[in-house]
Amino acid sequence: MLSKLNSVQREAAMYLDGPLLVLAGAGSGKTRVITHKIAYLVEECGYAARNIAAITFTNKAANEMRERVGHLLQGKNSKGLVVSTFHSLGMTILRAEAKLLGYKPQFSIFDSSDTWKIISELTNSGDKQEIRDIQTQVSNWKSAFISPEQAVVVADSAEAEAYARIYMRYQETLRAYQAVDFDDLIHLPVVLFNEHPEALLRWQQRLRYLLIDEYQDTNDCQYQLTRLLAGKRAAFTAVGDDDQAIYAWRGASIENLHNLRTDYNHLRVIKLEQNYRSSQRILKVANHLINHNTKVFEKKLWSDHGIGDPIRIYAAKDDAQEAESVVMKLITHKFEHQTNFSDYAILYRSNYLSRAFEEQLRAQRVPYTVSGGSSFFDKPEIKDITAYLRLIANPDDDPAFIRAITTPKRGIGNTTLEKLGSYAGTRQISLFEAAFEAQMEQLLPARQYEDLMVFCRFINRLEDRADSDPCGELLDELLRAINYETWLYDSQESRQAEGKWKNVEDFIGWLKRKSEADEKSLIDMVQMISLINMLEGKDKEPDAVSLSTLHAAKGLEFPHVFIIGAEEDILPFRDSDAKGIEEERRLMYVGITRAERSLQISYCTRRRRGKDWALCEASRFLEEMPQSELIYAGGHADAAPVVTKDEGMDKLARLKAMLNKPAAES
Repeated sequence: MLSKLNSVQREAAMYLDGPLLVLAGAGSGKTRVITHKIAYLVEECGYAARNIAAITFTNKAANEMRERVGHLLQGKNSKGLVVSTFHSLGMTILRAEAKLLGYKPQFSIFDSSDTWKIISELTNSGDKQEIRDIQTQVSNWKSAFISPEQAVVVADSAEAEAYARIYMRYQETLRAYQAVDFDDLIHLPVVLFNEHPEALLRWQQRLRYLLIDEYQDTNDCQYQLTRLLAGKRAAFTAVGDDDQAIYAWRGASIENLHNLRTDYNHLRVIKLEQNYRSSQRILKVANHLINHNTKVFEKKLWSDHGIGDPIRIYAAKDDAQEAESVVMKLITHKFEHQTNFSDYAILYRSNYLSRAFEEQLRAQRVPYTVSGGSSFFDKPEIKDITAYLRLIANPDDDPAFIRAITTPKRGIGNTTLEKLGSYAGTRQISLFEAAFEAQMEQLLPARQYEDLMVFCRFINRLEDRADSDPCGELLDELLRAINYETWLYDSQESRQAEGKWKNVEDFIGWLKRKSEADEKSLIDMVQMISLINMLEGKDKEPDAVSLSTLHAAKGLEFPHVFIIGAEEDILPFRDSDAKGIEEERRLMYVGITRAERSLQISYCTRRRRGKDWALCEASRFLEEMPQSELIYAGGHADAAPVVTKDEGMDKLARLKAMLNKPAAES
């Protein structure tokens, strides 16, 4: 079973004598080690699959891991195996132990747009940046286990104190709604385990071996959760790479990787240094660059993939020329080498840098995808309408209930919802069900109670017809009844409202056409929307150039990579301190190690800032690369001819060969 692993991978898969840290360099086969170790634990070591948990950071990684383990175990012994994200594991723990923390098992999970709405109402502020700042601060407090009461005490300014008081009211609101936010999915299990040792013991006995992927990306909360679950037995394998720690801005702590040595005296460290992705030249440049960082664990990537193409550094006179040059090189390369568009990636530090490239790609009719772009279903106006549809399909969907009943506003405010939420929590029922209980009439003023009943009866009427009446008819009736178009124009600038209403019309039009063509009811359509959301990105990848931030590209690989905007104040990001520069260097390292065969890095000598031009300086990271492996082109002082004589002859020969191909072949 382990014969397909190299000797070091095999050692990591078979080591069970204590806690293990696998330092897995980029492209070194870490997922293969994790999946084979799971199979080894089950097939050779007598572990039941239900007693093993593999924890990662994204659904995509978890799905890939689950699929690969399924192939290895051939469906025989994998029942009960936990392969999930940290948040998904936290949710499973909380669902099972909800009563110990005073929640009902069907508690709601609020996403960032739900929490945004609560905070904007609590602050009564339209300042988007302020709301974002409060969201970030609350998230940081939760990760550091600072309660609202403690936050008020430690506040060192009027602003911090105001934020702490909002934090307190925000938590009260969540509790009243019987809801948790994303941070709570990790934070609350730690609170649970610290306050209820019997619950911790239950889960330690249930999850007897842990495998934690991307350990360098864990924050303090995730670190504490894994440490508690591992307990004194410390039966775990942590897999990580300190050279790819690029998420400090969202609370990840590279120290967690380093602290393993002090936390566990008998920690074994195994390094995976053979890279199965990139050419030797790409790895030489990556190693040389990252060696400028402070190192706790030394490692050096190597490869059997040959020396590889020269690495080009291109200096463009401005951002328009940079975009034009990259796109033309890409098209030419594709034509000469008969590759696919999906073999190419254009990577950048910040989203705004993609605009010029999108314009060029569109102008040349080159298909492309932008990763990290928000889904159509994530637009607030689409989520508003979807909330009504979700509630019609399932009246026990509390987040859908709260979103629908408050959008548009209909005289039902926070006070009414808090009373409803508290009562529902006491009775362990949904908000919708609680609304119909006799006691609610006594708890609410007559006007608020009547408004609540009007809304709930309206949902009930649509629910009764959702399986039988034509979908299009019900959708039209819904939009008319809630008066969404008028509300949009009343609450937004007219241009914004127009764009949002157009999205709603497109969405409703699509639902109508689809339901008619497939003869589907409204209930069927709601379930289909949920599936589209869950399965998004699981369809076959299109043949298109990938445009992506360097952060979003982590974990991906492409035969040919262009890294753009390699300038001071962009990469590295402006105002980075010494610690920040090291993280920016790791970000460049991640970009370089996405490339399999060819890599070009470009920068501009000037960029437009508003109406003016600003001079740009090449990124210091370019000087930190081995100059013998780089070929400079464009406006750089050391620029070589665009192609060498040998490269020119080689290119000409390939073009002739293509032109001389028989028609049937081509």
